[in-house]
Amino acid sequence: MTVVSMTVNGKKVSADVEARTLLVHYIREALGLTGTHVGCDTSQCGACVVHVNGRAVKSCTMLAAQAEDAEVTTIEGVATNGELHPVQKAFREHHGLQCGFCTPGMIMTAIDLIRRKPGLDERTVREELEGNICRCTGYHNIVKAILAASEEMR
Repeated sequence: MTVVSMTVNGKKVSADVEARTLLVHYIREALGLTGTHVGCDTSQCGACVVHVNGRAVKSCTMLAAQAEDAEVTTIEGVATNGELHPVQKAFREHHGLQCGFCTPGMIMTAIDLIRRKPGLDERTVREELEGNICRCTGYHNIVKAILAASEEMR
């Protein structure tokens, strides 16, 4: 067992884990933050996206030990004082979800995308979402939501 310590959603945390523990399992099992989903176990779907030191990362592709001393933000950490993040608001307002399983990963990807590429267009959003799979919506409203959030956050 190895002790892994990091800051998650602004709170210092640590837990004993096996060296092979993936970050997604550390977040879900050791910390009880179940908004980060395990969708495929092959890094194809993007349901597990979190931010590590401000960058979107598929947490199923990273060992928990690799996040030692990192700043990690999960979907539970993007709202501020009970106020939804602008991307969360846009997903709600533009119906960018159906079953909601992919939504946390989509939102985390979108937040990073908007930060990296202000002034988004539809083509860029669609290209950047290639690593996130939604089996319900057909992406139209997800793209609309991200574009709306991008405009609001300018």
